[in-house]
Amino acid sequence: MKIAIIGATGEVGRMMITCLEEAGCDAELDLFASERSEGQVLYFNDEAVKVKKLTEASLKEHYDYVLMSAGGAISKYYAPLAVSSGNVVIDNSSAWRREENIPLVVPEINCDELKNYYGIIANPNCSTIQLVLALHPLHKRYNLTKVVVATYQSVSGSGYKGIVTLQKQRQGSDELGVYPEKIDLNVIPQIGAFQDNGYCQEEDKMQYETARILNIRNLQLCATTVRVPVYYGHSEAVYAEFAQEIELTEAADILQNAPSVKYYANTYVTPLDLNKSDDSHVCRLRYGTDKMSLAFWNVGHNIRLGAAANAVRIMLKHKELNS
Repeated sequence: MKIAIIGATGEVGRMMITCLEEAGCDAELDLFASERSEGQVLYFNDEAVKVKKLTEASLKEHYDYVLMSAGGAISKYYAPLAVSSGNVVIDNSSAWRREENIPLVVPEINCDELKNYYGIIANPNCSTIQLVLALHPLHKRYNLTKVVVATYQSVSGSGYKGIVTLQKQRQGSDELGVYPEKIDLNVIPQIGAFQDNGYCQEEDKMQYETARILNIRNLQLCATTVRVPVYYGHSEAVYAEFAQEIELTEAADILQNAPSVKYYANTYVTPLDLNKSDDSHVCRLRYGTDKMSLAFWNVGHNIRLGAAANAVRIMLKHKELNS
């Protein structure tokens, strides 16, 4: 199998290499990035791989899969070029997520969209992936109708520049970096630009993507997304309403057995507990306002589960379904 990674030197690109290794993927790997990263050496399965400059000619070569994490503008330009050469593209940016003819996939939930499909596949937003993995098994049993979620999202969600901004501020800098307010010892209730309806872009993404992935077109979802001074790991306080009455012990058992979900009955999880986990962690499960609603705490590694690991899972499931 031959694979290309676009944006290989970024946070997500490097993690894609790690996730491919962890999945036992024995592939021929080509790495691409911008001109300033050309010539860097990264390692895949203990073999040195030199990073190449991304050009139009780069993607005229045939790959089994092209994993992209280089931003929306790069994806808009290069992903169609890659597809025209017969490549399957799995894109981590938001560039294609609202295109109805392009699958938006979390493999544990809607992998059927990958069957006999060849083209661009959109990797959902990080905060959406961990949320839908927890909600989906509950929805299948109780029929989800409404979600209210507040997120606590780490600075790595802003890329390497977010990490650097927090590091510099902790060393005494007053530079705002990539944020509208100081992030050190603070929280910022805005991720992305504000829309006319008062919601910011990250909140809008969660509303659209959750309904689409779960295939609940009339789902009511209200999100408040908050940036917090944590390096890795997104946390979410979730309140969910259902059409059927819930038995709490049954709901716990459903989560305990759900794919890519780790459930904790008697303890809670923080971002520092995630380590190398690719699971969506659920704890503090309890009734919401009545027995037709639930509240829980949800934590996931935004660079692993929320980006690189899901992209690799899409690739592996696509290969399985179309071999």
